[in-house]
Amino acid sequence: MIVVIKKDKDPKQVDSLINWIKGLGLGVHVSEGENSTVLGLIGDTSKVDIGLVRTLDIVESVTRVQEPYKNANRKFHPADTVIDVGGHKFGGGSFQIIAGPCSVESERQIIEVAQAVKRAGATILRGGAFKPRTSPYAFQGLGVDGLKLLKKAKQETGMPIISEIMSEEHIDDFEGVDILQVGARNMQNFDLLKRLGRLKTPVLLKRGLAATIEEWLMSAEYIMSEGNPNVILCERGIRTYETYTRNTLDISAIPILKERTHLPVIVDPSHASGLSRLVPPLSLASVGAGADGLMIEVHNDPVHALCDGAQSLRPDQFDGMVKAIDMMLPAVGKHRDDK
Repeated sequence: MIVVIKKDKDPKQVDSLINWIKGLGLGVHVSEGENSTVLGLIGDTSKVDIGLVRTLDIVESVTRVQEPYKNANRKFHPADTVIDVGGHKFGGGSFQIIAGPCSVESERQIIEVAQAVKRAGATILRGGAFKPRTSPYAFQGLGVDGLKLLKKAKQETGMPIISEIMSEEHIDDFEGVDILQVGARNMQNFDLLKRLGRLKTPVLLKRGLAATIEEWLMSAEYIMSEGNPNVILCERGIRTYETYTRNTLDISAIPILKERTHLPVIVDPSHASGLSRLVPPLSLASVGAGADGLMIEVHNDPVHALCDGAQSLRPDQFDGMVKAIDMMLPAVGKHRDDK
């Protein structure tokens, strides 16, 4: 349920209304807008007398909300959420590019790639330390040692870093990592989501392999319901019958999410396509559809990469793609930090 408070409200009356609602056993999400205040009621709202609430002088309107996700719902929070990561903002017209190798392989590799992507315009460095692989015999990442190397690259370049967390038991190891990534296979690992919700560190939540948009938003709700509002959604392609690409990038999810939620939305065209030659056109398509950022795999030697070399751009290819993106961003009303 949503209660819209009039612009010229009495703060004491608003506080009194909020306390009354909480007294019914409901949670209240307060969103302060320029012209009104929106109260999002969370819980069993059947016990609320809509007619009574509508008669209050400070109330402009009352509406029941059918969607099961509340904190992530744009109706509860009309303005875009803006998440600041080391001075780089996701949402609200800002456009961020996350780039780096699929996995951290060595100190030299991660630092060389970090320096290259930063020169080209990336603002956040990605690098996998723990790698969930389909085959148990495939490279699983360097683990804690990989995180240490990623943090060293952060020191060398000043770039905030993001890496995938697979288990609650590794949370302490991720201290100093600026964004915690939840991969597609863990989108419905609810114990992990709830634990991350008790942190304040931003969480990048990837869409599950065959998840609906509502299921995806409900996973975001698990994080937000525990108190962490800093969730970034990442479309990375879904599993379909198509075999020409690794996954099928759901471009339509971007404008749909923009209607449904206030959370920033970025796209990972590398995992969606599985083919480096498709990454630039899919990236531009994502920009045109309204994405708030991109997550791109870049490797200085893709042929010999230990993980996902076929979908990784070389630094020079990444540089050319960023230049094309910069030409397109003004047309969709977005900008990068340094532009």
